[in-house]
Amino acid sequence: MLHQQCCVPVNKIQQLFHDFFDMSINEGAIYGYQRMAYLRLEAEQAYIHSGLQKSKVVHADESGIRVAQQLHWLHTLGNDRFTLQYVHAKRGYKAHVDSESFLPTFRNYLVHDFWSMYFQFDKCRHAMCGAHILRELNALSEQGQKWAAKFHRFLLDLYYQSDYGRSKIPKRTREQVLAKYQKILRAADKEEPPAVYQYAKGRAKKSKGRNLLERLEKYKEQVLAFAWHEIVPFTNNLAERDIRPVKSKLKVAGCFRALHGAQAYARIHSFISTVRKHQANPFNELVRIFQGEIPLYRAVTT
Repeated sequence: MLHQQCCVPVNKIQQLFHDFFDMSINEGAIYGYQRMAYLRLEAEQAYIHSGLQKSKVVHADESGIRVAQQLHWLHTLGNDRFTLQYVHAKRGYKAHVDSESFLPTFRNYLVHDFWSMYFQFDKCRHAMCGAHILRELNALSEQGQKWAAKFHRFLLDLYYQSDYGRSKIPKRTREQVLAKYQKILRAADKEEPPAVYQYAKGRAKKSKGRNLLERLEKYKEQVLAFAWHEIVPFTNNLAERDIRPVKSKLKVAGCFRALHGAQAYARIHSFISTVRKHQANPFNELVRIFQGEIPLYRAVTT
């Protein structure tokens, strides 16, 4: 709890044990208990994996971390009851075809940003994070793009109409919503400069506004999923909150010295985060894990 969740450095933990209990604990013992927790939490990782695979909505995100001076990625998949995190050397599709991810067989809603990798999983249904879109639109609006300001207001109005993303708008109004959506994009097409091809076989150079415009056109149903379906949230903030603690960890440690340390962090954090989401005490649940017992949070009704 101190080392992984509270991000207390090893030397500070040693000092605390000396001050509180008048006992010494060496660095090897601390890392040994961490390794032991990783092994004993294997069944809990499988339980969390199963719970998320059956979920109607899952949030996805990833963040770069340094492991043994090399760039790796911490991937997170979660909902309001479970958190699943794991470390992989790759950021993209290959990381999710490994056994720790269930995305290749997931069939329900996956909430994420516009990163194209997620769309390679075609068995599930996709929903875009509205907060990401609003931030991009706001940046363009500050640069003077009028269509961006209009689409920002349009998306926020739809957010309010859907009771802050907690319900869906009436079916009778959907045609009007789609018509307004397309009207703003047509205005954007006129306002944004066209793509410029610098070489005959080169990739077209596009403005940030045109790139966003094309994504909004291509993924129209995914952008509006929160308004069409009651179970789909407006943002992917849940995944961002789940993955944020690793940044605090890295500020203290700088990096993970070895891959097994990063893997241990991901599994232990997955468990602690899941227990907290069930309103249970993570310290008591870790004690039960070390005693070979089934943790009580599993009995909490969903």
